[in-house]
Amino acid sequence: MAERIRPIEQMLELSEEETMSPELLDSQVRKAQEQLIALKHQSDQIEKQKRELEELSRRQDELERGRAEMTDKLSRSLVILEREAYDSQKKLEQIRATHESFTQHLQLLESIEPKTWNPADLPKELSRALSTVDDARAEFSQQRSRLEAGAANESDEIALPEAAPQFAGAFGGRSFGQWVQIGLALTLPLIVFGFIALLIFFWMAAKTT
Repeated sequence: MAERIRPIEQMLELSEEETMSPELLDSQVRKAQEQLIALKHQSDQIEKQKRELEELSRRQDELERGRAEMTDKLSRSLVILEREAYDSQKKLEQIRATHESFTQHLQLLESIEPKTWNPADLPKELSRALSTVDDARAEFSQQRSRLEAGAANESDEIALPEAAPQFAGAFGGRSFGQWVQIGLALTLPLIVFGFIALLIFFWMAAKTT
């Protein structure tokens, strides 16, 4: 155990029986100096411990604030990410369905070959082809509206072309003049037959008179 340090005043107090010799005075002075050094050392240690405790307290406060801040941010971010992932999954499923539908309609449109049609079945084939075009246009407009509605509040809107009717598609890739020529080619035999029948009728009528 460390020796208890007596106050300097007690060390300097001499009883009446003690003699104030130089050796005794020097001894008392040395003891007082040693006591001052010990007190200074204790004071430095206490100050050091104080600074260490203050640093520990500051770091603990920093830990609590940082943990609370990041816990709140990460929790809110996870909620946002989960909502974005759900919306993205729904949008991806809609895009996949739209892609599949567009692929099917495109294959149907590309399978239309007016050059291979039988002239006798032209009205039926033409009606069927126009129905295919109208179905593709209706599906395109419907899916386009759904995608635009889903991306109304988003910056990455899918920019699809307008679903405007195309006259070239309505005529199966042929011009109006070409279809007129086809129509004349189909009706010309009927016209010639009717003209011949009319001539025969007038000839027989003239012969009977």
